[in-house]
Amino acid sequence: MPLKSRLKVENPAVLLFSAFYVIVGIVFLFIFAIYNLRLLHLGIIGVLSLIAAYGVFRMEKWAVWLVAALFLLGTTFGTITLYDSIVLQTFEGGLLFHVALIAYLILTVVALIYVAAKRKDFE
Repeated sequence: MPLKSRLKVENPAVLLFSAFYVIVGIVFLFIFAIYNLRLLHLGIIGVLSLIAAYGVFRMEKWAVWLVAALFLLGTTFGTITLYDSIVLQTFEGGLLFHVALIAYLILTVVALIYVAAKRKDFE
């Protein structure tokens, strides 16, 4: 039995963006835990990302607003972090980190565009 039919997902893009928010939430919470809970903003974005993953998967109406808020939080965090990392570059292997941040920023924009375009389908 395919995964799509087991999860009762009508649109595969919904599953894709839900998976994106789950992965982001887990990664941010993992980093939050590693750094002795000092990076509170990562914990907040991580928890909100997991909640957004659930809302997008269930296509809840409030998920549209949460995705918009995560877009603002995520792009602010991502661009400032990317800028500081490029300007200061105080660690080796920065290229992989920069590519990951750019991918995160692009996927955040794409997720917002998709959810905003399909906002009438969210109940």
